[in-house]
Amino acid sequence: MATKTEVTVEEKLRALYDLQLIDSRIDEIRSVRGELPLEVEDLEDEVAGMNTRLEKLKADLEVIEDQIKEKKNNIEESKALIKKYSAQQDNVRNNREYNSLSKEVEFQELEIQLAEKNIKEYRAQIEQKSLVIEETKGRFEERSEHLKHKQGELDEILKETEKEEQTLIKESNSYEALIEPRLIKAYKRIRNNVKNGLAIVAVERGASGGSFFIIPPQVQVEIASRKKIITDEHSGRILVDPDLANEEREKMETLFAKLK
Repeated sequence: MATKTEVTVEEKLRALYDLQLIDSRIDEIRSVRGELPLEVEDLEDEVAGMNTRLEKLKADLEVIEDQIKEKKNNIEESKALIKKYSAQQDNVRNNREYNSLSKEVEFQELEIQLAEKNIKEYRAQIEQKSLVIEETKGRFEERSEHLKHKQGELDEILKETEKEEQTLIKESNSYEALIEPRLIKAYKRIRNNVKNGLAIVAVERGASGGSFFIIPPQVQVEIASRKKIITDEHSGRILVDPDLANEEREKMETLFAKLK
C-alpha cells in the first residue's frame, strides 16, 4: 500500500479534480433549491406575524365590547339616579333642595350623553378593526396557502435530492481525507474566493476555464506533464490539462449516475 509520501503530483491533481466535481455537484443540487428555503422561512415568519396581529385585534375587540357594556351599565345607573332624584323633587322642602336635585339630574343626563358618545366611538372602532381583521384574515389565508405551496415544493426537492446530497457530502469528506491538509486548505480558500466555487479548472482553448487570459505555451506544457501543481496567475485557481479533466469527469459521472 502506497504511503502519502509516494503519492504523485498527478494523483493529487486527480483527487483534487474529483473533489471539485463532487463539490460542484453538491453546489448544483443546492442551487436547485435556490432561495426556496429562505423564502419558506420568510413566509413562515410572515404568517406567524399575521396570526399574532389577528389575535391582538380580536383581543382589542373584546376590550372594546367590555367598554361598551360598562358604558351601558353606566347609562342604566344614571337613568336610575335620574328617576330617584326626580321622585325626591316631589318631596323637597325648599328651592335650594329642588335646585340641588335638578343639578344632580342634569349631571346624570350629561353622563348619559357622554356614555352614548363613547359607545358610538367604540362602535366606530369595532367597525374599523373588524374591517382590518377581515383584510388581515384574507391576507393570512392567501399567504398561508402560498406557504403551503412553497413548503410542498421544498419538500419535493428535498425528497428528490437529500439522499444524493448526503451521499455526496460523505464522498467529499472521503476525498478530502485522501489529500494532504495543505492542499485542502488552499482548495477551500480558492473555492471561497470565486463566485462559481471552481477552485480547480481545466485548460480550455489555451486559457484557464472560464477565463479569457491565454496561458503561455510553456506553462501549458508543464500543466500537461502533471509534474507540479500550477495555479492561474490571474484567478489563483489550480489548473489541470483537458485530458485529465475529461477522464475524471467520465469517472465521476458514472458515480453520480449510481447515486441518483
